[in-house]
Amino acid sequence: MGVFTFESENCFTIPPAKLFKAYVLEGNKLFPKVVPHAIKSVEILEGDGGAGSILKLHFGEASPEFRYATHKIELVDKDNLMFSYSVIEGDILRDIVEKISFETKVVPSGDGGSIWKSKGTYYTKGDFVLEEDKIKAADNC
Repeated sequence: MGVFTFESENCFTIPPAKLFKAYVLEGNKLFPKVVPHAIKSVEILEGDGGAGSILKLHFGEASPEFRYATHKIELVDKDNLMFSYSVIEGDILRDIVEKISFETKVVPSGDGGSIWKSKGTYYTKGDFVLEEDKIKAADNC
């Protein structure tokens, strides 16, 4: 198994607590309404949406090659605006990745907005090597 990690930062004009609430705490209900072409629906298979929960995301027509991804929520820390989850199943993993884990933290940007800091770790199957430029998210700060 290979392991590849990347980090990214994305800036938003939204204050940290408000961004965390919308994306993490209410994202399961919000995304299918705001971006139905990307995420058609979210099912909670186990749990209440918090740590330990298993969610199944059904993708919309914006990603015709992918139908779904199953996420396991590892951490939801409302006080420190931290969130982590792993993609554990789905056609998005193809036959080359065992799982993908994400750790995020939302911090103030200094201008009233937020910086969404993310670390993604890909666990590949066998001796498959990921090409960094194919998966690395571009920073927008």
